[in-house]
Amino acid sequence: MPAPRLYVDSADVDAVSPLLSGSLVHGVTTNPTILERAGRTVADIPELYARWAGEGAREIFFQAWGDDEAALERRAREILALGGLGVVKVPATRVGFGVAARLAREGAPVLLTAVFTPAQALAAASCGIRYIAAYMGRTRDAGYDLKGGVSRMHRLCEGGATEVMAASLRSAEEIVALAEAGVPVFTASPSVVWELIENTASVEAAAAFEASPSLRP
Repeated sequence: MPAPRLYVDSADVDAVSPLLSGSLVHGVTTNPTILERAGRTVADIPELYARWAGEGAREIFFQAWGDDEAALERRAREILALGGLGVVKVPATRVGFGVAARLAREGAPVLLTAVFTPAQALAAASCGIRYIAAYMGRTRDAGYDLKGGVSRMHRLCEGGATEVMAASLRSAEEIVALAEAGVPVFTASPSVVWELIENTASVEAAAAFEASPSLRP
């Protein structure tokens, strides 16, 4: 089993910076909704890329957009042109699959996003697309099997060039359960990442250590 990798899913630079500077996450993932929540637009993508690259991100994900295949591919290539840390996200639609497959054939790092079914995962793996994003919260809300469905995706992709990234995770326990099922890559909001790292009992134990008389000179 590959070592797990954790990403932070946010465009809030104040929330992202401590996670990157502390090397607590592998990189940053975003999408248009996340940009909007942080008061950002696609015009801010180059600035965000430069900032996060400087803070130590090892991969930075931005989503392409466009009304047709040509526009989607043009913007995908613009994102990839930002630098070697960039990964372009493309939606798992008929148009998006075509763009993602062409870019993957060229060796470009691509994430196929909003993947809901093992069938889509199999199709992505057959195209050699580097990542697929399974949106856990939306998968549950749409009535699909949460853990079992993503585990099946992982098994279909295992041993090939495609990795399953579990996204839209709502708790640290969801991450742990999926890791136990073999899923290797996760992205979550800053609050869920901190929930994974911090524990009240650990904080209390650390405080007791600091209060120990043995630390007094």
